[in-house]
Amino acid sequence: MLIDEELTLKKLEVFLAFMRTGNLARAAAELQTSNVSVHRAIHSLESALRCPLFKHEGRNLTPLESAYVLEERAQKLIQDVIESVRLTREAAGFSAERFKLGSLYSLTVKTVPQLIMGLKIRRSELNIDLIMGSNIDLLYKLKNMEVDAILVSLDDSVNDPDCEQIQLFSDDIFLATPADSPFAQRSEVDLAEVRNETFITLTQGFATHQDGNRVFKQAGFEPKVAMQVNDIFTLLSMVSSGVGYALLPGRIAAVYENRVKLIPLQEKYRLQQHIGVVFLKAKERDPNLLALLAECRMYANRQA
Repeated sequence: MLIDEELTLKKLEVFLAFMRTGNLARAAAELQTSNVSVHRAIHSLESALRCPLFKHEGRNLTPLESAYVLEERAQKLIQDVIESVRLTREAAGFSAERFKLGSLYSLTVKTVPQLIMGLKIRRSELNIDLIMGSNIDLLYKLKNMEVDAILVSLDDSVNDPDCEQIQLFSDDIFLATPADSPFAQRSEVDLAEVRNETFITLTQGFATHQDGNRVFKQAGFEPKVAMQVNDIFTLLSMVSSGVGYALLPGRIAAVYENRVKLIPLQEKYRLQQHIGVVFLKAKERDPNLLALLAECRMYANRQA
């Protein structure tokens, strides 16, 4: 038997409201509609089912056995539909109870904690997972809906027609030296002076690796790379131990501040990273994402 097109979930909701309240007027008030609309929906439901649900006694509707059977089944059906909608939206990453935020390691020093605190104030029930990685890794996860938004350097690696961006702040690249380095007390440094020194870099895919390559190319030399590491905190530890120098963004200045010095590069070598949030256009109306974007805009205004 095919389901009659007049049998709708909305009419079942009206029917259930009437069964709960036992009165047309109270059901109409609960649904914020008119008595006539409630009566019409119930009558249409009986026509679609091809059987009576109520005995008409003047203006009163007395439920028949069929109405009680439908009430029990309809309650379960409505709950199943609501749960199905919730699970479907969660699978697509919309309004889930868990928000997955991707970020560069360097942004966990200051930016990420502030954004997460603001997001938790806006949506206290939200559980937030923080996923770390490089620009390239995080964009891949975003495109595959493994994360809901990413905080990255807004360079060519994250330009994608399916994504939108909001810039948060700009950050200069510095020469990171051990505190006892002869360059540590300089007000600025000519990168050519350190062409014979040993360097430590991040692995390919990280924005700071790409930016470092640009600066070295501008300085006219290939650095002697002692090692490559997968996170900026390991890199800082290596610099502080005297293993080598590095080119790093200013946002990590507070880490190892007594053991690592960030020296400005001469004007001709200066380069800025533009840090921002990237998200899929298809998810721009998701309430969780909208809350994060609101926090990002407030953060950007405070940095301006």
